[in-house]
Amino acid sequence: MRVLQVLPALNSGGVERGTVEFAAELVNRGHESIVLSAGGPLVRQLEAGGSRHVTRPVHRKSLASFGQVRPMRRLLRELRPDIVHVRSRMPAWIVYLAWKGLPEKERPPLVATFHGMYSVNPYSAVMTKAQHLIAVSNCVRDYVIDSYDVDPDRLTVIQRGVDVARFQRGRLSPEWSQRFFSEQPQLVGKKLLLMPGRISRWKGQRDFLEVMASLVKQRSDVHGLIVGGVEDGKIRFMAELEALRDKLGLLHHVTFLGQRHDMAELYQVADLACHMSTKPEPFGRTVTEALASGTPVVAYERGGAAESLKACFPDGLVAPDDAQALARKALALLDIDEYSIQIPARFRLEAQTLATLAVYEQALAQHHDPTQPGRGTAD
Repeated sequence: MRVLQVLPALNSGGVERGTVEFAAELVNRGHESIVLSAGGPLVRQLEAGGSRHVTRPVHRKSLASFGQVRPMRRLLRELRPDIVHVRSRMPAWIVYLAWKGLPEKERPPLVATFHGMYSVNPYSAVMTKAQHLIAVSNCVRDYVIDSYDVDPDRLTVIQRGVDVARFQRGRLSPEWSQRFFSEQPQLVGKKLLLMPGRISRWKGQRDFLEVMASLVKQRSDVHGLIVGGVEDGKIRFMAELEALRDKLGLLHHVTFLGQRHDMAELYQVADLACHMSTKPEPFGRTVTEALASGTPVVAYERGGAAESLKACFPDGLVAPDDAQALARKALALLDIDEYSIQIPARFRLEAQTLATLAVYEQALAQHHDPTQPGRGTAD
């Protein structure tokens, strides 16, 4: 099977990393994997996994992006993919319009993944044009069904899968530890609380700083690590966070590590991970990654992240937006040596791969036999 995945870019987000991991799984199973995006740091990892990358400027939310429709149509004719899988709205528009311009017999099946609870408008509705839809959590599925006229039979929930082998505890090398603690000597001997996620107002970094201010009053050996990149539009917010850290007296208790490419190691060196988004996230990839590393997680009970934590480590849930309750939960968990963490099969990369391939097979079968039930009208 030749699979073409299309997304805006291959930077450092959860969608991007998930696309790269899934592409490698396709190759490992004997399929041909092609990814189209505007490029980015993860292209090297993608190609190292055996996939081909095609660079096109499909990332800009601009009318100028529709100039890519004809080149996309030519590319579809050239590549002749068995499946086209779109993972974002602007690329979905380009692909859909290019697809519509092909003779019907040349149109490959379209699959779309709702990675988020997009605003309800005609721009977002393009994601429903595919023959089959994938939602990354039950809350996303419910949102799509409530927001759009979508037949539930066209929509499959497939949780984002974690590569358990990659994050499994015990894989931390002495060389990495020595280098890390030599670069960050203030962390030696500390209880480390990890706050992963790009710098953004709704990701909860302000709440995390409040939690740290509460914790350091009760034990002096805690240190917070905020890990995440700063996009151009978030520079002012980053300055606010640094000012708040200093105002709360946390200069020596919280470190901003910036964008990192060693998350598997950071999860393992951490004593606790925090997920504190102030609005529902569609899934919460960092939750399952941390838990797969054997690191407990505390999180607000909302959205897809809560779904994951309920299934894997329900002891870590607290009421939404109650930073003090989260601080109390964190204190309690820091005093426990062993945790009961389970990663059900549906949250593992293998299960995600098999379920997605099943959707592809269904889409292909329906494409060749329109009388089969569940076929979408991508017209």
